[in-house]
Amino acid sequence: MKIVFVPIDNRPVCYNLAKDICAIDRDIELLIPPREFLGDLNKIANIEGILSWLEGHSESDAMILSLDTICYGGLIPSRRGSESFEELKSRIERLKPILRDKKVYAFSSIMRISNNNYNEEEKEYWKDWGKKIFAYSYSGINDGIPDEILEDYLSTRKRNFEINKIYLEWQKEGVFDTLIFSKDDCAERGFNVEEARDLEALGGKTKTGADEIPLTLLARAIQKEVKIYPDFTEPEFKSCVSNYEDVSIEQSVMGQLKLGGFRLAESKDDADIILVVNNFIEKQGELVMGWNTKPFSGIFTPQDKPYCVADVRFANGADNRFVREVFKNLNLADFYGYAGWNTSANTLGSLLAMVKVRWNAKKYDEKAFIKLQMIRFLDDWAYQANVRGMIESPCDIKKLMKPYEEELSGVFHDYSAISYSYPWGRKFEIEVNL
Repeated sequence: MKIVFVPIDNRPVCYNLAKDICAIDRDIELLIPPREFLGDLNKIANIEGILSWLEGHSESDAMILSLDTICYGGLIPSRRGSESFEELKSRIERLKPILRDKKVYAFSSIMRISNNNYNEEEKEYWKDWGKKIFAYSYSGINDGIPDEILEDYLSTRKRNFEINKIYLEWQKEGVFDTLIFSKDDCAERGFNVEEARDLEALGGKTKTGADEIPLTLLARAIQKEVKIYPDFTEPEFKSCVSNYEDVSIEQSVMGQLKLGGFRLAESKDDADIILVVNNFIEKQGELVMGWNTKPFSGIFTPQDKPYCVADVRFANGADNRFVREVFKNLNLADFYGYAGWNTSANTLGSLLAMVKVRWNAKKYDEKAFIKLQMIRFLDDWAYQANVRGMIESPCDIKKLMKPYEEELSGVFHDYSAISYSYPWGRKFEIEVNL
């Protein structure tokens, strides 16, 4: 199967993860633009380069596109960019003929509203007015936001919303097989929630999440049935809402299964694979932010059939006690993957892509699967849930990571050369190289 894949940006979870997942099946040929073409925290993508690359890679069984990359130069530039609506419209018109008569799975973001004063991924004025803009979006009350700042913010939102309406017209013309509008970092109310409703009223499909959606679309593009049964570690709390999302964890699971093209099994016996969801009690924790929640306190005994593990008790990192429970009874023959990356949607979407590729692999590569699991545990568990909290800023973490490497070598494989880097120069994400 030949798949064209255009990521959101060059982060490891957006670029490398797609490659590592597809490597599980040697029958999949993933065509992905050169990494230097893609944007990062401070650089927009080489849009002309990507469009030319797409024109030269038009033959495929499926095309998975992050439309923000082609329109704005990436997810972050979609919030920061100053181009006019007319300029952006002209840019995407070049994309349209490339997509004709192709199997296209695409997504475009609904501009987020962060409830903080951090402007690392926003416009400069967010450092002074971010929380008040969020409050204005949530309540409709303007607590002193200067007119020129509010006007700029609202005009950027309107510009992006109008671009999304163009994609809806393309959808009606049959350009896309699947088109999703992503709700990134949502609350219960706000401009982004209202825009999602407006797009739905016009016939659009929306989905809570963002970074993982290309991977969920990758799963969807593999059009072979897998029956999944979700098994929650805290079933009485599956109606609780995750951090950064506007739906319950159960709804988040069901939404990812639906978008990924999975079939919901009625029972464990009827399932091909059990999706174990380590969910939270009342409020999702987050170690880095100091938001506590009750860790897993039971005994994890996997079913006598294939299973995978979504660790969402904490956002941005694993549940330490649960991970060690997973290690106790790990059987690689039945184990179909682990994820604990960032938000609940990020975790679920990336995990289900692993599952879909492995379950349907024509030429299964176990070494590639083990490598992928090593990276996920070193990142989601060792670094995010432990080492990240030990450091103040990006630094050499090899000695701090060593105990976790040794523990993992007893579970999976002993890699003699493991290195770490900070691709965006911040400690929020690392790149694990085996």
